[in-house]
Amino acid sequence: MDWTSKRDATKDQLRRLNKSIPDATRAFSGLGKAVKEGGELDFKTKEMIAMGMAITLRCEACIVLHMEALVRVGATREEVGDVLSMAIQMGGGPAMMYAAAAMECYDQLIEEKAQAAE
Repeated sequence: MDWTSKRDATKDQLRRLNKSIPDATRAFSGLGKAVKEGGELDFKTKEMIAMGMAITLRCEACIVLHMEALVRVGATREEVGDVLSMAIQMGGGPAMMYAAAAMECYDQLIEEKAQAAE
């Protein structure tokens, strides 16, 4: 899968949804902001939890958006691997398939980030 295209398509879908139901999406966005900025856990840890949930819930759009956030905050491949391992343990065989896809996503987004830095 081309994860950068998936990310871009997902963001386009969300922009269209935001235009269609702005009050609901604004409220959901506010919840996300409050959850990510408050509490005891740091943003990176919260994104790792979200990644594990995205895998066990089998949401490719969620995987690419949360992986993008993890790449942005400097998550290592080893840290991502730990998250994927826990998701597999909790979700079994189907989670293993989505974890493999998530690692592919990480690799593609890291490559994109490296190319942008050149």
